[in-house]
Amino acid sequence: MRYFTNCKTAEELKKEYRELCKQLHPDNAGNAEDFKKMQDEFSKVWERLKNVHVNKDGEQYEKETEETATEFMDIIENLIKMNGVDFELCGSWFWIYGDTKPYKEKLKELGGRWSKNKKAWYIHREPYRRYHGKKEY
Repeated sequence: MRYFTNCKTAEELKKEYRELCKQLHPDNAGNAEDFKKMQDEFSKVWERLKNVHVNKDGEQYEKETEETATEFMDIIENLIKMNGVDFELCGSWFWIYGDTKPYKEKLKELGGRWSKNKKAWYIHREPYRRYHGKKEY
């Protein structure tokens, strides 16, 4: 293991992957071979950590997820290529900001939806329900 040695949860793994993509992606003057090795390692570590999460109090818990490493990598790969667009990971949510108008159709293809309240796009794979106006995740 070379890249993801300190990751203990799926959220930590995703955040680390995002940062490494910024550094190693060939479009950002990175090395294609190193990028491929990092992706392979991510896939292996993902299988081990995909169901390990942390709650708002910092406590670890296990919850099954249907998200695959390939789906996550595809989203990051597409978002990195969008000039003038920034994104952040909040748990299992992607929040996408900046000059998103030219990428509206691509964001929809990725499963993105527009949030009027935050004036930003978001991508969230897991279903959620509302009870009495409160979201339950």
